[in-house]
Order: sequence, then structure tokens, then C-alpha cells
Amino acid sequence: MKKYRICLVVQRYGLEVNGGAELLTREYAERLKDMYETEVVTTKALDYMTWADWYTADTEVINGVKVHRFSVLEERVMDRFHEINAKFVHHCMEEGDEQIWVDRQGPYVPQMIEWLKDHADVYDCFLFFTYLYYPTVMGVPALKDKAILVPFAHDEPFLRMNIYHRLFASPRAILFSTEEERRLIRSRFGNYRIPCMIGGAGVSVPDDVSAERFRTKYGDDPFILYIGRIDTGKNCEQLFADFAAYKEKHPSSLRLVLMGNEVIAIPKRDDILSLGFVSEQDKYDGLAACMCLVLPSKYESLSMVVLEAFAMHKPVLVNGECEVLKAHCDRSSGGIAYNGSEEFEAGLHRLEESGTLRDEMGEAGYAYVQQNYRWKTIMMKLSELINEVSGG
Repeated sequence: MKKYRICLVVQRYGLEVNGGAELLTREYAERLKDMYETEVVTTKALDYMTWADWYTADTEVINGVKVHRFSVLEERVMDRFHEINAKFVHHCMEEGDEQIWVDRQGPYVPQMIEWLKDHADVYDCFLFFTYLYYPTVMGVPALKDKAILVPFAHDEPFLRMNIYHRLFASPRAILFSTEEERRLIRSRFGNYRIPCMIGGAGVSVPDDVSAERFRTKYGDDPFILYIGRIDTGKNCEQLFADFAAYKEKHPSSLRLVLMGNEVIAIPKRDDILSLGFVSEQDKYDGLAACMCLVLPSKYESLSMVVLEAFAMHKPVLVNGECEVLKAHCDRSSGGIAYNGSEEFEAGLHRLEESGTLRDEMGEAGYAYVQQNYRWKTIMMKLSELINEVSGG
């Protein structure tokens, strides 16, 4: 039986890349290589704000996967991007402006798209990860008969653009992360005819995890944990304000510990500790040691950190305005979804006051992950789509 040759396309890829979608793409690639001849096409960028070249090699092998890299032809200049984005925000885009928006959003790699077209017959199937960026917007329509789209989409204004109607009408198949994502995209674009499955991600907890090791390094005081990019888009300013208001009303030694790259300023407070980008060991040690995970983001397509917290028997406190995060809590009984500052305070107070509640929610979340997010099941679903597309 022929071993299909597949190509994964994503905006950034590498051991140094810590974006959730990119990490998940690398996880897919490293698992697919045992089943297919698997290669990756990506850029030389590390920083998603500028897309400036950081990697130097045109081709390299990472954990057994061959990676082809392309230089970004034009780095993203935020002033130029904000100029075209303002037209979108104010509903005054003219014909052709959407393509300019995509080009400036980046990463702008037209030579990658030409390479993919030239190699259309080399691969049996192409998997495009993340709907928002130039490689997917331009690549899926060019290779639609062989394209599987893994969109990582959530309900955000950009989905109003006509250019995304073309994108979501083009792939041969779609792998969604959640039922909420599938419902959103189908209702928005009416692409019910395109075959799809619900995938997501599996969670693999390292063997060596130690809460005590984390406390030794960073202190014994209890803490809630945020993991992710520290940015306006993740609603972090509101988290800082809500946490400060909570501590004013409920004085204690409770801390907020942050793990992730700092894009915005962090308040200078004794009870807020920012660790920056951390190792996988520190991340899981922190999850083992924390009181709960907190996630204020309004826009998530899956949220690996919530699943990782559940896998570590930890409850979560999440923004209920995000349908995906609320659904995780509702289905699992593993966390609290809040709407607004008052509910944030009430939810955090419940978790801080009751160790029994934290334990019960932690066990419920763990059971939810074991039932729904095992890699074996997810890879079986993806393999079915790949075989259907590759086999014509």
C-alpha cells in the first residue's frame, strides 16, 4: 500500500515558536511522520509582530520532520497595517482592500505559494493551519482539491471579510477543533457540503512533574496561573484590573503568576509575578502547584492550556464570553466561566475558599480530557481525512 506524502503549511514553525496554533501544528507533524512521508512548509520568521527572518536555513530537520523555510518578502510594518485595518474597522474598504489587508497582515511569502503550486503533484495532500494568515488565505484556493484546512477560528470581526468566504469554500475537507468552531464556520459561510471532522488536540503530561520544585524556585505563596501571550488581544489588562480589585476586597497572600511573552506592560505589584517564556518543565510544574488556571481571553478556538490544566487535575476560571471556553466548563464541570468583574470575583473567591471544590472540579476536568482529548482518537480522525483526500 502506498505511503502518502503530505505537506503541512503554517506561518511559523520551530522549537523556539511558542504560539498555541504553531505548537499544535508541530505536534501534528511529529505524530503524522510515523504514518506518512511528512514535510512542513513555513517561513523563516519567529516574531509574529514583524515576521522578520530569524531562521537562516532554507531546509532543516526538526525532530525527524523535514522543514522547508521561505524568507518573508516584506516585514510587517504596524503603522501600514493599522492604516488598512482602520478601513476595515470603519467599514470603508474598497475593492481590492481586503487583499492589501491580507498582504500586510502577512507573513507575505508569495514565493511560498508559487513553490506549493509547483509541487502540487509531489504531495498527495496539503494541510493548512490557521485560517487568518497569508499562506493559508492564498494557498488553500490554489491547492483546493488536495487541501485540508485546520482553521483554528473563533468568532472575530475578520470573518466578515469576503476573502474568507473564498477561503472557507475552497478546501477539500476541514478539521475543526471543537463543535463550537464547526457551528460558527458553517453558519457564517454555509459550507455544509465540505466534509469535516472534529479533531482538536491530545494532551501528553510529562513523566517528571513537581509542584514542590516550582515552589522552591518561585515561592510558597498560593497563586493562580495565566499561561499565554501577555497582550491586549488576550484581555490581560482586564485580568490585571480584576485581580487587583479582588485583592483589595479579599486581602491575602494569593499571587497571580504569568507565563508567556510580554507584549504589554505588567503592573508593578508584589503579588504579580511574570516569568516570561518558560520551559515545558516549568509550565507543568506550575500547573501542578497552582490553585487554578485563569484565562480571560474572549477569543479561543480550542485552548490547549485549559486542557493541560484539566490533565493536571486543576480547575479553571475562564471568560464566559468565549463560547469555546464556556463549553469546556459546561461539558466537564471542571471550571467556572465568568462574565464581568463581579463574577470573576465570585468565582475566584469560591475556588480560594474551598479546597474540596477545587479537587472535585480538578477530577471532573481530568475525566473530560481522558474521554475527549486522547491523541489516538484524534489522529485516527485526521488520518481518515488525509486518506480520503490523498486517495482522490
